[in-house]
Amino acid sequence: MATATLERRRDELQTYFDRTAVEAWARLTSDAPVGRIRATVRAGRDRMRGNLLDMLPLDLRGCRLLDAGCGTGALAVEAARRGAAVVAIDLSPRLLALAQSRIPQDLPGSIEFRSGDMFLPSLGDFDHVVAMDSLIHYNAADVVQQLAGLAARTRRSVVFTFAPSSTMLLTMHAVGRLFPRGDRAPAIEPVRETDLRRRITREPTLAAWQPQRSMRVSSGFYTSHALELVRQ
Repeated sequence: MATATLERRRDELQTYFDRTAVEAWARLTSDAPVGRIRATVRAGRDRMRGNLLDMLPLDLRGCRLLDAGCGTGALAVEAARRGAAVVAIDLSPRLLALAQSRIPQDLPGSIEFRSGDMFLPSLGDFDHVVAMDSLIHYNAADVVQQLAGLAARTRRSVVFTFAPSSTMLLTMHAVGRLFPRGDRAPAIEPVRETDLRRRITREPTLAAWQPQRSMRVSSGFYTSHALELVRQ
């Protein structure tokens, strides 16, 4: 069950992405020209998306995949190109509308867009779950709690990103707070990888899961770390 803190953070995220930042994210995730800082974020996100896709099978036919926090749908589209039946969910209906407008024709797989909480058990079971930059606003304890909920409904793998704790990242986000509110996202929670791994191995409900591949992307103002959990 979600705590009051988790529910409050989700409300903050929905407000930001659905009311404040849709136009900025539409531009960031398109081919439109952007400023230098946002160009580094775009490049970093593209690299991270590629890393997460590399952690998935090339052939996803017959697989059901959850894109948890799908945003404008770029990863969902690539998974559907591999034949996956994708459930793409996001808190922001406006981002989902943008994602739907960008779906290519004749994908080998399918994409079902859903608006709401990506942790709802009613979404059903999956072969794979991908959570790209949708857990970066939670502390380590909450990340593990959310992973446990996702893993309980997943047969093969959960791949996700977190914000790795570092002096540089902490400094960049302190600087970011000087930007106008419309240009900055809700607070990111830096997490130490060693602490996150320790919490995962100590979580009883994740006993059947083993951390595998680990990749970090640093591109200007974008820093994110991917970790793969595989059911043993």
